[in-house]
Amino acid sequence: MKILHGQCSLHELCAALDVTRSGYQTWAQRGVSQRAQADAQLLPLLREGHAEGRGNYGRPRVLAWLAQRGIRCGHTRAWRLLRHAGLSQKRRRKFRPMSLTDSNHDLPVAPNRLWQQPVPARPNAVWQADITHVETDEGWLYVAGILDRCTRRCVGWAMGDSLHTTLPLAAWQMALTQQRPPPGLVHHSDRGVQCASQLYRQNLNAAGVV
Repeated sequence: MKILHGQCSLHELCAALDVTRSGYQTWAQRGVSQRAQADAQLLPLLREGHAEGRGNYGRPRVLAWLAQRGIRCGHTRAWRLLRHAGLSQKRRRKFRPMSLTDSNHDLPVAPNRLWQQPVPARPNAVWQADITHVETDEGWLYVAGILDRCTRRCVGWAMGDSLHTTLPLAAWQMALTQQRPPPGLVHHSDRGVQCASQLYRQNLNAAGVV
């Protein structure tokens, strides 16, 4: 309205916008609202939190950054101010971790003894081992687990930032210590280099595992 004020009369502008002259004058004299003042104080802080995260912080982490400094801000207000300021979270390129199963090796592998075999009727008869990965803020976390095929219970597990044989071996040692299975236990895994390694096979042989 201020742009057109010098070109049109106040009466014409109020008529075009369907507002009363007294209503316009009340709005003009009102000044900046408390909400706008609060927004003006919050916006620099939101910019600072967003910049400290190098543009990787979205609304939840910016709000957490504010909360650590004793500043309260609602999700809706933060979303509105960040959007109007053009502060959006950077889209990180999806990173794929290295393959969990490296079967391209010359180590001995065992036949699949579970092929077409029924689920065992007692615990500690067949254990199945595998490795997976979980994405965290600090990188990829690798998790090795051992599952009892009868009970479907995880009897051993280990976590680490490496796929070295020590990862599934730690899960195996946990399961062995806690369950103390009888000789003849069948250990099933993929043909990855970790479970096919000499160190892992030596530990299985020492426990009388098939």
